[in-house]
Amino acid sequence: MNLKSKFPAISDLRAKARKRIPHFAWEYLDSATGDESTSHRNRSALDAIHFVPRGLRGEISPQLKTKFLDQDYSVPFGVAPVGMSGLMWPSAETSLASFAAEAKIPYCMSTVATTTPEDVAPHIGNMGWFQMYPPRDEAIRNDMLLRVKEAGFKVLVVTIDVPAQARRERQIRGGLVQPPRLTPRILSQVAKCPVWAIKTVLNRPPRMKMIEGYANTVIKNVTSLPSNNHVGYLLRTAPDHEYIKILRKKWDGPIIVKGVMCPEDAAPLAGLGVDAVWVSNHAGRQFAGSPGAIDMLGPVRTATPLPLIFDSGIEGGLDIMRALALGADFVMMGRAWHYALGAIGSRGPQHLYNMLAEDLKANMIQIAASNLIDLPDLLHIPP
Repeated sequence: MNLKSKFPAISDLRAKARKRIPHFAWEYLDSATGDESTSHRNRSALDAIHFVPRGLRGEISPQLKTKFLDQDYSVPFGVAPVGMSGLMWPSAETSLASFAAEAKIPYCMSTVATTTPEDVAPHIGNMGWFQMYPPRDEAIRNDMLLRVKEAGFKVLVVTIDVPAQARRERQIRGGLVQPPRLTPRILSQVAKCPVWAIKTVLNRPPRMKMIEGYANTVIKNVTSLPSNNHVGYLLRTAPDHEYIKILRKKWDGPIIVKGVMCPEDAAPLAGLGVDAVWVSNHAGRQFAGSPGAIDMLGPVRTATPLPLIFDSGIEGGLDIMRALALGADFVMMGRAWHYALGAIGSRGPQHLYNMLAEDLKANMIQIAASNLIDLPDLLHIPP
């Protein structure tokens, strides 16, 4: 199969993956919350950012290698955390971690992954980041930090934009619960996706192994709950500045705060010992009344001297270029990697990586940008 001609864009991967991933899992992966207006604003806000093509600059050979938090990466983008990743495609966590290590890009594992840090550890090389939903219980928090550190994860990513569960109506309609429960409705959806079904049987039914292990020490007889209100929500808290200070004392590597949209929230983070800020509106999955995340990137850039990561709405190399031009130092993507796995399995991540790198280079050549640092100066600023 010629992957370049069959899947030249992320939209092609998405369309194929939708046919190969059961509906209940697809609705978890692909949905936002409410009327999904924030997701739509992410797209329209990115589309509003323009560059002016340049000519008479000779041949351009864009350079994509970048350094972020003293680590060298082959490109300025990586794999963002996706909860229950292994439900979207069996063994997604280890597949993506292994690919990221080979490609020299960061892989960020979710607290609510379907495997444990110990199981992913052999695959991450020195590219492992761990995304933490802050536990309320001190003992759980300390044990989680210790396990993640011993497993070889280098960067701690603390998510602050999930103070409570969101409605995520599409997820509710999809019928997914955690731990999974087989019903006639779910079984009928699985039957339509034989490759997913066979791989899932071989890998055992996906469960949130790490978080369920902790839940069983606090809550006896954990029962199945809707995926928008699973047991993980019962263990986490909404962190404040004091919580970040505690993490700074406990964690001796870089700390990134993820889910920042407000400049006033970003401003004090350097003083709290945070190493980078992650601008994101959770891809529209938490709050339907949020502005497009890219619209807040510039104000956050002005508010803090810290390096910035961006996600939410990225659909190709041009979007990566837009985020970098507006102040991001690095870009992360979550859904797209799972579209790639769902569409073409183990070949998916490499194909997506190549697609994004080629798209980014092609667009940089159009505006005569040789280096990523050139991008801010090439934006079109309306009079």
